[in-house]
Amino acid sequence: MTVRPRSAAGLVAAVLLLAGCSDSEPGSDQQGGADGGAGGGGGTGSGATTGCDWSANDSGNPYLIDVEPPADDVPATGTTDLLMSTSLGDLTLTLDQQATPCAAASLAHLAEQGFFDDSPCHRQVDSAGLQVLQCGDPTGTGAGGPTYTFPTEVTGEETYPRGTIAMANSGQGFDGSQFFLVWGDSQLPPDYTVVGTVDDAGLAVLDVVAANGNDGSMDPSPGGGAPSVPVTIESMTVA
Repeated sequence: MTVRPRSAAGLVAAVLLLAGCSDSEPGSDQQGGADGGAGGGGGTGSGATTGCDWSANDSGNPYLIDVEPPADDVPATGTTDLLMSTSLGDLTLTLDQQATPCAAASLAHLAEQGFFDDSPCHRQVDSAGLQVLQCGDPTGTGAGGPTYTFPTEVTGEETYPRGTIAMANSGQGFDGSQFFLVWGDSQLPPDYTVVGTVDDAGLAVLDVVAANGNDGSMDPSPGGGAPSVPVTIESMTVA
């Protein structure tokens, strides 16, 4: 397993953007770590693998949660499903291991560690061009995540229609644990890893979140606020 430290200066800047990102940056998290087992479970795949570059976070961010990253080699074909059980209902997240193997493996791995259990979805945005629910920070601050990062997996052709699952980031080219669920077609630059899709039942849950709105506590920047009706991830498991 390879864990490379990132520069403190870059990470400090990234952490600041976690809690104060623009509408074009739905959010982010920064992390670091040691070693661990690859995530994976329900879904499809042929056994092909690829390598991932996990980087330790030595920024001193107090909101990081110590967790080892997945193994270097992760599944690179097919899909895997996560069951995200929330206080408002269940969502099935289908992760694309072929297009975004490292992001998919990381989310599955963190789910297996119980990283997301009993954590809030801390941000909802319902502006004309950005309609998302942001989750994945167990601290609920918008600055938290695991103690490792990995490079953002984008091609420059990404779009963010309803039903998209994408990784939040601070614009530093690295992802962590925070992700956003798109409940309405959103206009974003292709800077966010599109890791998968939400099922129809999950979209129905997101529609309830959308109807309930947010408290506006993050307006005008980064935009939105905490969901007016709290959304808690009660558990996240590999299906």
